Amino acid sequence: MPHTIAQEEKRPSSFDAHHPPEQKHIDDCVHCGFCLPTCPTYVLWGDEMDSPRGRIYMIKKAAEGQAPLDGRFRQHMDNCLGCMACMTACPSGVQYNKLIEPTRAQIERNLPRSFSEWLYRKLLFATFPHPGRLRLLALPLAVYQKSGLRSLVRATGMHKLLPKRMAAMEALLPDVPRHLFYKLPSTIRPQSVRRRVGMLSGCVQQVFFSHVNAATARVLAAEGCEVIIPREQRCCGALMLHSGMTDDAANLAKKMIAAFEAAAVDTIVINAAGCGSTMKEYGFLLRDDPAWAARAADFSAKCKDISEILCELEPHAPRHPLKMRVAYHDACHLQHAQNIHEQPRRLLAGIPELEVAEIPESSLCCGSAGVYNLLHPEAANQLGSRKVDNLLSTGAEAVLSANPGCLLQLVNGLRQRGLKTMPAFHMVELLDASIRGISAADLLRGDKEPHVEAN
Repeated sequence: MPHTIAQEEKRPSSFDAHHPPEQKHIDDCVHCGFCLPTCPTYVLWGDEMDSPRGRIYMIKKAAEGQAPLDGRFRQHMDNCLGCMACMTACPSGVQYNKLIEPTRAQIERNLPRSFSEWLYRKLLFATFPHPGRLRLLALPLAVYQKSGLRSLVRATGMHKLLPKRMAAMEALLPDVPRHLFYKLPSTIRPQSVRRRVGMLSGCVQQVFFSHVNAATARVLAAEGCEVIIPREQRCCGALMLHSGMTDDAANLAKKMIAAFEAAAVDTIVINAAGCGSTMKEYGFLLRDDPAWAARAADFSAKCKDISEILCELEPHAPRHPLKMRVAYHDACHLQHAQNIHEQPRRLLAGIPELEVAEIPESSLCCGSAGVYNLLHPEAANQLGSRKVDNLLSTGAEAVLSANPGCLLQLVNGLRQRGLKTMPAFHMVELLDASIRGISAADLLRGDKEPHVEAN
């Protein structure tokens, strides 16, 4: 007997009962197509199922039991960078993050991956969220880089013989800093305190970008902020959350909340866009945990990007000239997930003689997207190359961003063009240089200082 429409509607959902994508968020999408030109994968491939509205359509069908959670479904969800550019473009206010992240969690629970895929992901998530492990890993990397072996491998093209994902990992390796084991003081106190803030140290950020954390702390202190950096803080869980590992993300969120509650600060300052977008969503992540829901919501309300907090404070420290032309790259999880676009530009505009160029297609992702460039190196490289084309068209001497993953992706793209001398900075590094009176020439020379006086 053929199925009737009524029988079709009664089919059980393909999702399990634990936090499936909510129908109200699915129904918000009117399939207008405004998201299409902003979606990196749709721009690359022109495939409807690799667009936000295509993925939402598949999610809707799975929720209605009319599409299985199979390999094809997973492929299109995996292809998404999670850049959230579609949310900026959407006239209907679709909260795409509250659709793609629960869907990925459903996939991870209900659709086993191949052993090799499982092992590779396990390796990534057993390494990147752990600063101690990253520092140990950095020791042989330092030998590889400083001995000249890396230059030899790249000059001879030996890296091209590696599997694609391993080649991508080798290409994205950051330079191991000289002060690998240096840690910032737990308290940095200025002579005159206007505000008491906590600061996220991050995972990759504190190991390979300690100079960015130092610049952040110095700028905050120069603007009259007492900076508290809790030793107990762990990974924020961003990589896990964006990859469907919600239980792991929730456990890390609880530890982060507890660490900053003990610090008793009113504001939590974040200088990595991906971390910031996740920490601001802890209230949603822990929404039905009776012991943590209220604490998570309170924590998220305290979280601010470094550009937000500096724009709230009346400038206190004088800015010295930085005569240079830079291009500002909007990190997706800052511009789209946190809706922070104007604040970094306002801060940069306060630096005398600094010229800031806008990059064409500024809303399009560079291809970093957490660990996307390690999981999908071909698509990431295409996007990275496109971003570098747009960057070079500005004639800038350096590129700025607000996320460590973006900085690594841009440096890799520039290196592939033979432009090893174009530096990439976090936005706060220029503010720090301007406040300290460091010249543009010295900044471009690249001597990055990770040390901060505790006072």
